[in-house]
Amino acid sequence: MEKRVTFRGWVLPLLLIAPQVLVSAVFFFYPAAQAIWQSLFIPDPFGLSAEFVGLGNFEFLLLDRYYRASFLTTAIFSVLVTLCSMVPALFLAVVADRLIKGSGLYRTLLIWPYAVAPAVAGVLWMFMFNTRVGVVSWYLGHLGYDWNHVLNDGEAMGLVVVASAWGRISYNFLFFFAALQSVPRSVIEAAAIDGAHFWRRFFGIVLPLITPTAFFLLVVNVVYAFFETFGVIHTITSGGPQQATTILVYKVFSDGFVGQDLGSSSAQSVILLFVVGLLTVIQFKYVEKKVHY
Repeated sequence: MEKRVTFRGWVLPLLLIAPQVLVSAVFFFYPAAQAIWQSLFIPDPFGLSAEFVGLGNFEFLLLDRYYRASFLTTAIFSVLVTLCSMVPALFLAVVADRLIKGSGLYRTLLIWPYAVAPAVAGVLWMFMFNTRVGVVSWYLGHLGYDWNHVLNDGEAMGLVVVASAWGRISYNFLFFFAALQSVPRSVIEAAAIDGAHFWRRFFGIVLPLITPTAFFLLVVNVVYAFFETFGVIHTITSGGPQQATTILVYKVFSDGFVGQDLGSSSAQSVILLFVVGLLTVIQFKYVEKKVHY
């Protein structure tokens, strides 16, 4: 029989959910409401006065070619980060799942990069590819390739993608490995007895069974690429060269805190919130149809 908890009054249930409601109100609902309100004004840099412009900030952004270009940059960046973090993580999880000797040490070493903060990861990769003292750029120079992500758009994008995906691989590895461990061994052994080789078993049995985990990681990694990669971009390229790595979340910072255009920055944060919400709805509506539970 199903057991249910019943309360004799309404005071205790409210007290139980009060901490979560308070945290959500202070750190999410209030800042979101404040951003929506400020997006309707053009305040001065000192915050002493503000002029009501209605939807003027949104109209200005839609006509700004640099802001429209940041949409394409964000789309390319998020797709590359998601693929570069999920595909290697799945491969490493499959390898770790097949290991017999030394598997514990192997898994521990793979988890370590997740402990590195995005800003620290950005500094590490920036030093390795520094055009003057970077080890990797020095070796590339000896191989005849002149690496310079400060001036080259493609190299700058590639570097921030690799730096952003590097630490995320460990996070994805944990979930993929747990999903592989939950796959019934009897099903795999039955397929092996029937003559199915490893890749046939993986794509025909294992991969469909771990699609719920893969879908969860898809949503989480897209959100990560949109919001949590600010530290990597800020430490490596600062949005350059020529705004080639300026994604939407970094443009909110550069326009609001550097350019002191708080109204436009607030409008950008509202649009960013709407875009991420729309992408999440699309993923749940269409991508989840291919998920097998």
